[in-house]
Amino acid sequence: MKTVGMACDHAGFELKEYIKGILEGKGYSVKDFGTHSSESMDYPDTAHPLAQAVEAGDVDFGVAMCGSGNGITMTLNKHQGVRAALCWDPEIASLAKRHNNANILSMPARFISKDEAVAILEAYLSAEFEGGRHQRRIDKIPCCKFGD
Repeated sequence: MKTVGMACDHAGFELKEYIKGILEGKGYSVKDFGTHSSESMDYPDTAHPLAQAVEAGDVDFGVAMCGSGNGITMTLNKHQGVRAALCWDPEIASLAKRHNNANILSMPARFISKDEAVAILEAYLSAEFEGGRHQRRIDKIPCCKFGD
């Protein structure tokens, strides 16, 4: 059984709860890093613990969301072992996994419907990393300074 880490802010709370139910219905174990209500909060408070869990291998992959998807994705991608992809349609989600081996799927909760979110999730889950030339590119992502 694969374990999925989830994180959101207040704007993503309702969608996170919905997607959590979908994942559990598919047999995934879900580790919920919050938030646990629609009360205003700061997305880094849930994003950093999710990113650390992905880096440590405590979860197999992550799903995250905030209002636009931008803030939580930016925060997640501060971690060297994270490749969070902001996905607003199924094709982008599939490519994020196939070409970028995204280990966190991020979604813009205020800009997609629940049905769209499920289609995005399904595309991400069904995609397989293609490796090859894509792996070479991924290997170049971690960097401390330009020119490395």
